[in-house]
Amino acid sequence: MGVVHHSEDTMKTLTALALATTFFAGCAQSPMGHHAGMRHATHQQASADRQADVSSRGGHVMPFSLTATQHVFAKTAGGGMQQVVARNPADAEQITLVRQHLREIREQFLKGDFSGPSHIHGADMPGLGQLKAARPGQLAIDYRDIPAGAELSYTSDQAHLVAALHQWFDAQLADHGPDARSGHAHHEGMGKR
Repeated sequence: MGVVHHSEDTMKTLTALALATTFFAGCAQSPMGHHAGMRHATHQQASADRQADVSSRGGHVMPFSLTATQHVFAKTAGGGMQQVVARNPADAEQITLVRQHLREIREQFLKGDFSGPSHIHGADMPGLGQLKAARPGQLAIDYRDIPAGAELSYTSDQAHLVAALHQWFDAQLADHGPDARSGHAHHEGMGKR
């Protein structure tokens, strides 16, 4: 039998097709359907024990109640969006605490201080090392108030930081369990558990 030689372009095309097929097959199996596959990678849920540990440690870092609020993570091509919203839109105390906390962590994150997530999720949390190592100006973080909470938008033109943000979001989704979800609160609805 002879050896078949493929050009580098042909191999790149075949690799891209294989990755796309795998991606779309995963989307079809996603419980969130096509929307989830378009912008949100699937993630594995952490064990119940780990989620309980994360919730306990989170209470020492976040001033708001994890069970009275929900984290929402959405990946974008240039980074992502993180929202924290009160499950009860009339809960003024939780909304105030969420907004205060997100303003504070924005300032910390812009200085490369990710000690809060390290304490809650562990220093080896996926993506965290790359985010800590970002040079000033490589990662933009914008804050805004939203109905029932607040939002941080992360953007970067550095592909490795965008990938790190996506890994970091997936890790938070897994660790926070029912207190977090992927998607956009404004079009998927917040709802109560």
